[in-house]
Amino acid sequence: MTQKASNNGWWRGGVIYQIYPRSFQDSNGDGIGDLPGITQRLDHIAALGADAIWLSPFFKSPMKDFGYDVSDYNDVDPMFGTLDDFKALVQRAHALGLKVMIDQVLSHCSDQHPWFTESRASRNNPKADWFVWADARHDGTPPNNWLSVFGGSAWQWDTRRRQYYLHNFLSSQPDLNFHNPAVQDALLDAVKFWLELGVDGYRLDAINFCFHDAALRDNPGRGAPLIEDPTAPSSNPYSWQHHRYDKSQPEALGFLRRLRSLVDRYDDTTMVGEIGDEAGLTMVADYTGGSDKLHMAYCFTLLGGAHDAPFLHATIQQFQQVAGDGWPCWALSNHDVARVATRWGGEHPDPRLLRLAAAFQLSLRGTVCLYQGEELGLPEATIAFEDLQDPYGISMWPEFKGRDGCRTPMPWAADAPQAGFSTGERSWLPVPPEHRPLAVDRQQADAGSLLSDFKQLLHWRREQPALLHGELHLRPVDAQVLAFERHHSAQRVLCAFNFSDTPATLALPEGWSQARALDGSGLSGAHVEGDTLVFEPWGGLFLQA
Repeated sequence: MTQKASNNGWWRGGVIYQIYPRSFQDSNGDGIGDLPGITQRLDHIAALGADAIWLSPFFKSPMKDFGYDVSDYNDVDPMFGTLDDFKALVQRAHALGLKVMIDQVLSHCSDQHPWFTESRASRNNPKADWFVWADARHDGTPPNNWLSVFGGSAWQWDTRRRQYYLHNFLSSQPDLNFHNPAVQDALLDAVKFWLELGVDGYRLDAINFCFHDAALRDNPGRGAPLIEDPTAPSSNPYSWQHHRYDKSQPEALGFLRRLRSLVDRYDDTTMVGEIGDEAGLTMVADYTGGSDKLHMAYCFTLLGGAHDAPFLHATIQQFQQVAGDGWPCWALSNHDVARVATRWGGEHPDPRLLRLAAAFQLSLRGTVCLYQGEELGLPEATIAFEDLQDPYGISMWPEFKGRDGCRTPMPWAADAPQAGFSTGERSWLPVPPEHRPLAVDRQQADAGSLLSDFKQLLHWRREQPALLHGELHLRPVDAQVLAFERHHSAQRVLCAFNFSDTPATLALPEGWSQARALDGSGLSGAHVEGDTLVFEPWGGLFLQA
């Protein structure tokens, strides 16, 4: 048996900063971000107080889904640079004290990957069973009712084999057949390749999609959902099914154990999985429990529009009921959903809400993932149809505008061409005019900016053992105020947040009458009056007993 490497658990309570490479920094003027550009800007992330970066895919790809359609798992796409550029990025990040995590897309690859080229050539070649192939029904229709996340059937007809192949996303993203051990072996080899280059961990894209029901049974329908499905908008018929058989199969846990066994051979490594499923919180617990699968995982529960105190209370309570020894990673924004400033704050988000949301996220038990620009309070951008790049948005327009609005270039300098992102005349997505006043240079010069608050909060949190490692005990549910206690060793912290736009009060919990405000977080808008907590709109506080 291979001996486990050491692991210092840096990821427990750590802060991971997600970088979308196309939009972070362009170093060569072609309007597309790249690896050397990221390296140039790593100081910003280190100064912010993050512990690690997560890079969205930079592998070779035809870019039909902007890198989430991999054609070579072991090389950098020339658009982003070279392997030497990646090695330089890792070296610089490590010098700054930042861990490097990369995005691995294991459930599917590009239809231009050599594996698929060989698989589709015939029904009897060595890779014939590396993808999910199935015969048509007697009437020529697909083998079952499974739907693609991006619209339409999840099955694409191939004239070479005269069979359908499965694609849970674009038809150019065929699903790999994880029921074939050789497929698992090949993907584990790809994971090992980057571990040998010094990466500290992985974000695993759509990890619950790896296995499908081998019997290809139909998904049960549920009709148009009464509430928004966390994995697809109600305008997408994908949300009209219970996805019982096309994803989230029990066999996935066996593969995750193989993956963990490999990653555990390298010092201080970690993995965070993306889980898109109706039962997301339960699956986070299942996929991370037992210390033999994923280290942590996140789902889409906090990536929707709901954010009042009862909803947040119920979310935490639900996870605690199923968590066991599982470990969550909490995200409020990423490259797949509208930015939290707009989702939670509307067209004109109140800065106090954005500060409160950050303080709430950073006081939860678990790891935190921040998306580039979240520290600036960037709102969701409005992209004209003719400027859209995202195939998901193009096919679902106008009810669902896709993901381009959260993927626009990072604004570094308010008055510079392309807001300092690029020296080119055009960038791959336009820089929104409303993002320029929020640029890094403007906020760095303003002690009262959201960026300054984020820096203060992240650095302050590093000194609070209760917030990093403590247990979480919810206070009773309240219509306006979310409150919970964090306990670790000798430190007890009461975290209380008024998630409403009107003043609020809350009785001080028993045992907290002698508590004092925990200074240094930058959170404001609340104070103690006798035995009562008094909150301004979007106010919050930390008390230490």
